[in-house]
Amino acid sequence: MEIKEKKQISRTLSIFQERLIPEPHAYLAGYAALMDAYDLKVPSPEKLAAISSQHKKYKTKDWDVYTSRYTPEDTLQGHLTFALKYEGVDLAILHALFQKILPQEIEAWVKAEPVGIYSRRIWFLYEWLCEKELSLPDAESGNFVDVIDPTQQYPAPPEISKRHRVRNNLPGVLDFCPLVRRTEKLEAYEALHLDREAHQKTGVIHPDVLARAAAFLLLKDSRASFAIEGERPGKNRAERWGRAISQAGFYPLTLEELLRLQRIVIEDKRFVPMGLRQEGGFVGVHERLTGTPLPDHISAKWQDLPRLMKGLLDAYERFQENGFDAVVLAAMIAFGFVFIHPFADGNGRIQRYLIHHVLAEHGFTPKGIVFPVSAAILERIDDYRRVLESYSRPRLEFIEWHSTKKGNIEVTNETIDLYRYFDATRFAEFLYECVHQTVEKTLPEEISYLEQYDAMKTAINERFDMPDYLEDLLIRFLQQNNGILSKRAREKEFSELSDKECQTLEVLYKEIFMA
Repeated sequence: MEIKEKKQISRTLSIFQERLIPEPHAYLAGYAALMDAYDLKVPSPEKLAAISSQHKKYKTKDWDVYTSRYTPEDTLQGHLTFALKYEGVDLAILHALFQKILPQEIEAWVKAEPVGIYSRRIWFLYEWLCEKELSLPDAESGNFVDVIDPTQQYPAPPEISKRHRVRNNLPGVLDFCPLVRRTEKLEAYEALHLDREAHQKTGVIHPDVLARAAAFLLLKDSRASFAIEGERPGKNRAERWGRAISQAGFYPLTLEELLRLQRIVIEDKRFVPMGLRQEGGFVGVHERLTGTPLPDHISAKWQDLPRLMKGLLDAYERFQENGFDAVVLAAMIAFGFVFIHPFADGNGRIQRYLIHHVLAEHGFTPKGIVFPVSAAILERIDDYRRVLESYSRPRLEFIEWHSTKKGNIEVTNETIDLYRYFDATRFAEFLYECVHQTVEKTLPEEISYLEQYDAMKTAINERFDMPDYLEDLLIRFLQQNNGILSKRAREKEFSELSDKECQTLEVLYKEIFMA
């Protein structure tokens, strides 16, 4: 049975979606061709595909260019096959496409290729995304195939769909399913086994030193998390949030738990509505004269929040004790949460808490240690903002809204797919960079410092009868002045020390801390 296809799918263009096509006479292929032909109002993937008029296969920043031997049949079936084969699964594009085509087109394809790998995958994806069955009997033959290719994208543990004879290995559920592409950077980080390295490094440290390092890193992360939001919390507030972070991984991740965390984050609740938002939300500023919102990021519609949050939590539940990469999973859940922005305030700090929760619950971090991921993010704050903008800015053009009397915004079109289906690859790479810095640099440096500090205190104790607080002050003065006791310190707090004793302490400090 032949599929009758009259619609011309692919064409040559010089510019597509504000991207220069890398050469004249190149044809759009795969998702680019489908987005163009069906006028799909969805964000573009980071890379699009084109067929070259030359005999050369190459890549640019925005394009994967294939030679003519890769040219797909210029039909819906041909470009969908090309997309799955070379570009992977893009749920947002597929869902938008399925709203534009007749179900009979997919039915005809499956009837023509009842055991086809790509026909059955598309059949499953159509029914899964559209939540309705096509007029097709259950598949009776054909080897079971994966819905997403695990060599292209990170898969979840498969669930068998006998109707389509496929293994549903999508890493999520219908209402929350970001996808992560396998990249050289992610695979290189995976190969480092940073979790194993962190456990090995901390396993040989004296428990007392480790406990003090953990306490310092915890407070450091708490303060950094506030600093990312442009806040300077008091000592009590930072310690309070630090105690909450220290419990990451202890309690199941539920909506009630997230609401509990919000109550901890928001100390003064008089001006912040607690719980899931009951109005729109955005991140940005207001126009100075008119007060019109100028959003950098628009939060999910408040009407969609119960569905999206249930989806996020159900998706996370799929990954309990299954060996999925913990850092990749943490990026999917934490960044997904902050893009949904379910609360009026506190979303950023809870996002970072979710990173700690996933890493702790999946055994990535050593017991009792909180990686100061927020501190690493703060050091990379410009990169962090860029990675957030890589999600938010391309989506602004697909969101229709108007301002409210309160200076807020109200979204007027359907936007749920923007928050449940997205490519989380950049966020996974960024988070791995932060975790790598923590394991290779921050954690060893803090442990080394404490060991040196203890050695210096022992050296002082061997020579002087000095109370603890003075020993600590002495070491702090030496640190502040690059190993030299200042004239002020010699004349005031440590006036009882002779010049020779001061010189001895300075030599000791350099031998211990600066060797």
